[in-house]
Amino acid sequence: MAAVTTIGFDADDTLWQNEQFFRLTEERFQALLAEYAAPDDLVFRLLEAEKRNLAHYGFGIKGFTLSMIETAVEVTEGRVPAAVIAQILEAGREMLSHPVETLPHAAETLAGLAGDYRIVLITKGDLFDQERKLAQSGLGDFFDAVEIVSDKSTATYERIFARHGDGAEHAMMIGNSLKSDVVPAIRAGSWGVFVPHPLTWVFEHVEPPLGEPRFRELVHLGELPELLEKIGSVSV
Repeated sequence: MAAVTTIGFDADDTLWQNEQFFRLTEERFQALLAEYAAPDDLVFRLLEAEKRNLAHYGFGIKGFTLSMIETAVEVTEGRVPAAVIAQILEAGREMLSHPVETLPHAAETLAGLAGDYRIVLITKGDLFDQERKLAQSGLGDFFDAVEIVSDKSTATYERIFARHGDGAEHAMMIGNSLKSDVVPAIRAGSWGVFVPHPLTWVFEHVEPPLGEPRFRELVHLGELPELLEKIGSVSV
């Protein structure tokens, strides 16, 4: 079997909290538009706006903020008060300055693997925001490389693991999104390791690739070193 020499880590909701701040802001958004739309309808319309806008704004807080404004205009039929727009913008700014909260086992797991593997951060989203969170997390020194990408596809992993390692066959990708972190990495030839987070964005939900021999699921990052030891004796 090809030995794992490179490990890629997702950032948001794998190494630090992220989605919980979107949910809190979404609740604030519901309160602001309560007289114009029911909460469930507003959430649905916001999600549809986010999906439409991914190709224009990409992933991240700025796109989310613009989608909230677009949804506010839609549900009010163009009559959204300027004060509401101002509060939406303020909510977006607050998200961009929120302190980083690392997840359990993140720091000690990275510390234990650094030196034995090439460690690469592979994250999508706004460049400035991801750089800010990485700097504030205190985890930056563990990474041999950082890749902030617009999206994660099979080609993305092929390119990154060829650039920073010995190719996808010798790589492993860790993340909380089956759609972005696991499935395309496996298709590229890597191991794909799913570490669930209770608040993963619905857009990232797909069925787990249970039939794939290089798919694994962990309860938390603290189980990763043991997994790496186990797969060393597995022929895949």
